[in-house]
Amino acid sequence: MSGLVLVTGGAGFIGSHLVPKLLSSGFKVRILDPLSAQVHGQVPVDLEWLGGTGIDFIRGDVTVRTDWERALKDVDSIVHLAAETGTGQSMYQVARYNEVNTQATALMLDVLGKIPHQVKRVVLSSSRSIYGEGAYLHPRTQQRVYPSARSAAALAKAQWDPVCAETGDTLDVVATTENDLVSPASIYAATKYAQEDLVRIGCQSMGIGFAIFRLQNVYGERQSLNNPYTGILSIFSTKIRMGSELPLFEDGEESRDFVHVDDVTDALLQGLVVNSSPNTAINVGSGVATSVRHVAEELTRAFGKEPNVVVTGQFRVGDIRHNYADISRLKELLGVQPKISLKEGLQRFADWVLEQPLPEDQLEKANQELRDRKLMN
Repeated sequence: MSGLVLVTGGAGFIGSHLVPKLLSSGFKVRILDPLSAQVHGQVPVDLEWLGGTGIDFIRGDVTVRTDWERALKDVDSIVHLAAETGTGQSMYQVARYNEVNTQATALMLDVLGKIPHQVKRVVLSSSRSIYGEGAYLHPRTQQRVYPSARSAAALAKAQWDPVCAETGDTLDVVATTENDLVSPASIYAATKYAQEDLVRIGCQSMGIGFAIFRLQNVYGERQSLNNPYTGILSIFSTKIRMGSELPLFEDGEESRDFVHVDDVTDALLQGLVVNSSPNTAINVGSGVATSVRHVAEELTRAFGKEPNVVVTGQFRVGDIRHNYADISRLKELLGVQPKISLKEGLQRFADWVLEQPLPEDQLEKANQELRDRKLMN
């Protein structure tokens, strides 16, 4: 497949790595992006990479029908990256997250159904958050179980780990597959899962191929350093540069699957070029669970400093305890194998951060917004 690719949110973190790969692969690229202040800062300055040949940039919004109509002209495929992505923020900006994530995706499909087009494939960036807590094993029965979202009451008692509702046993986390139960625990997650259903049903009805990528915790160079609502490594990097303590929620042992943006964009690209459209959901991650404490300490060392972490015992309603991906389908369907280790990826990220202006530390502002709404202790 070649031709003109529309990348929504293409001026953002993932798009800034994907677009050069698309151009190198022979695609022409059109970007639809509003350049929002929350992601890019008040005056976007890190957009030099947009100067490549073959890029048609439209400053527009996925919530606006006329912007979709303009952006979809002569397009052969779509990579839909545009989204609001803050788990905590989604819990009190519910309408905004629904509008940008869910309704905008519905609008894309509505426009495709009403105008002449030549779109042959849609690639959607979804999220591992749709699984909620994901898959666990019962320690005694070895049965696969899917715990409910942790309650505020349990978290207030420092009951961090999910337990069996019937026996009270602490459950053992395992890699989550695409066939495991979907159980969103936040508004953000609910909107991402709604996106998946819209793309799957809409594309099938119109005869358009699709690939849905459930991304784990993506990090790397050019991620927003201005957005305090998403991107734990960005938040930590600012504090490290300021010589501040790194605050760890809960007991610091909650774990995530950290995957470098280069590995993610390799998967997205392959979702476009593979001859047979996947027409399914695919996990994208490293396949390794890493505690937040460990990643905080390793990131500090990547900056050449000694770790200075403090366990706060604080928590956010809607956060999950553990989740990491089974990436067998990624390897089998697309032949994609993550290549960048956490150590290498963190060093690359730290080296890039040190070349950027020191941003304002806005974590406390974001946390206070959650506390004001009783979504954080």
